[in-house]
Amino acid sequence: MELGKRLKTYRNSAQMSQEQLADQLYVSRQTISNWENDKSYPDIHSLLLLSNVFHVSLDTLVKGDIDIMKDKIDQKDIRNFNRDSTIFTLLMILCILSAIPLIEGLGIPGSILWGAILILTFYYTYRVEKAKKEHDIHTYKEIVAFTNGETLDRIEKAREEGKRFYQKALMAILSAITGLGIATIIKMLMKAL
Repeated sequence: MELGKRLKTYRNSAQMSQEQLADQLYVSRQTISNWENDKSYPDIHSLLLLSNVFHVSLDTLVKGDIDIMKDKIDQKDIRNFNRDSTIFTLLMILCILSAIPLIEGLGIPGSILWGAILILTFYYTYRVEKAKKEHDIHTYKEIVAFTNGETLDRIEKAREEGKRFYQKALMAILSAITGLGIATIIKMLMKAL
């Protein structure tokens, strides 16, 4: 962050110690030190007081930091989306593959365990869908672009919007057929054993 360097420069130009600045802002000297060393970031109230003390605009004070913060937030969103997507995928596979063995093999305890896996799968489905809605992601191409930290241009976005209905219907049908096929194979294997 740039603010730490800027604060130190402004404070030195004003010939103030960290303690003197801290007294004017009603914070501790350690807080000023943390800000200057980029260990923490001042809240909006403190930023306003700092801009008053140094007679600079708030924009000048935080210049450059806003873009860095946006970048960090975007990277965090991408990491969270990727993590939740991976967990969702693994839980979905586990849910499909474990249904018949757990229910038929363990009875009621197996059904309870499978129900817990199903609930967890729904939870991560919700998290992934919420992230997709927040970032206006609907198609596979948009997901790939988002996870790479990119955005689609306006024309590509319009093309992808036209595909959404067909892709959703096709994915639902393929998921149902795949689940039914896997469940049938597992059931046949269970009977064979």
